[in-house]
Amino acid sequence: MRSIELFSVKTSCPDVAILGGGLSGRLVAWQLVCAGLRVALYERGNSEGSAAAGWVAAAMLAPLAESAISESCIVEMGTLGLERWPSLIERLPEPVFFQRTGTLVVWHQPDRSEAEMFERRMRTNAPEALLRGGVESLIGARLWEIEPALKHRFHEGWWFPNEGQLDSRQLLKSLASGLEKAGVALHWHTGIEEGHYPEARLVIDCRGLGARIAFSRLRGVRGEVVRIHAPGVGLRRPVRLLHPRYPIYIAPKESDRYVIGATELESEDMSPMTVRSALELLSAAFSLHPAFGEARILELNVNCRPALPDHLPCVQWDGKCTLRLNGLYRHGYLLAPVVTGEICALAIKILELAAVGRSLDWDNWRAGRQWPSLFQFKSE
Repeated sequence: MRSIELFSVKTSCPDVAILGGGLSGRLVAWQLVCAGLRVALYERGNSEGSAAAGWVAAAMLAPLAESAISESCIVEMGTLGLERWPSLIERLPEPVFFQRTGTLVVWHQPDRSEAEMFERRMRTNAPEALLRGGVESLIGARLWEIEPALKHRFHEGWWFPNEGQLDSRQLLKSLASGLEKAGVALHWHTGIEEGHYPEARLVIDCRGLGARIAFSRLRGVRGEVVRIHAPGVGLRRPVRLLHPRYPIYIAPKESDRYVIGATELESEDMSPMTVRSALELLSAAFSLHPAFGEARILELNVNCRPALPDHLPCVQWDGKCTLRLNGLYRHGYLLAPVVTGEICALAIKILELAAVGRSLDWDNWRAGRQWPSLFQFKSE
């Protein structure tokens, strides 16, 4: 059993200093300030969040659709995360587009083997309780009833009716506004170097790829996304198109805007999108619906998502006054409510115990959580 003493700092300091103001950092700050803590946030980019990986993301909340390519714990955390998003958004000061009309998965007939493989993996990784009432096989008229824009273009598919999506940029903006109104000390355009942390009772590192020294095996995975304006399509929900070379998702947002992605390249190259990626993404979208051929390209976006070797998230504690959250990979919006909730619960517990001169029993804490493998202890 491991039990480690905390050292204290001056009471004039904030309770928590958060490093990194992307999706995770903002959500951690929001939950902690709502819990009554004094919080400071430091972000190298701007208040909009345009430097963060979450700025580029489509923000689909699709645990079952992801189950074909993800660990079962990702599916479980994502399912709970999807349920938590509405209550998180409700408290924000500005509206955030949130939709829960499901995810549709379709394929062209020559690619039916991809659909069979997808189904096998999905049923292997997804909990039985989630599958019950969470998957409907669609044929012909039923598919066209669910998604009229695809009438006569696809004849088979799956519908995951409980899944959803949100607008990532509206969320980041509303979180920034909420933090400002709640009195969080916001330090935009302020990068924090390793070992030169601001003074606080507790530091929470949410810097993603900026935390390489702490996570030596952290790597960036390049993702490329197209944003377009396509008034003539009319999709009602996110659609995934299965394909052996370039499976894509198309997520409809407000005002006939669509996010199309995503390539996934083992590279940390942040240079502009390649012609090949743009052609593959746009050609796949055109094969889904020909009206995409008349769409206007708004943005070609690139960013790198932080990933650990097992592609699973991690909450790390050094036994003193530093917590770290990293490795959300391609599941940031899906997992964020749960993973940030877990690190907030841990932070609050550490601070509560320190206030009465007690220390955290790490092993007992970890064993009592729903996903103990999420937590790692790493002394400095």
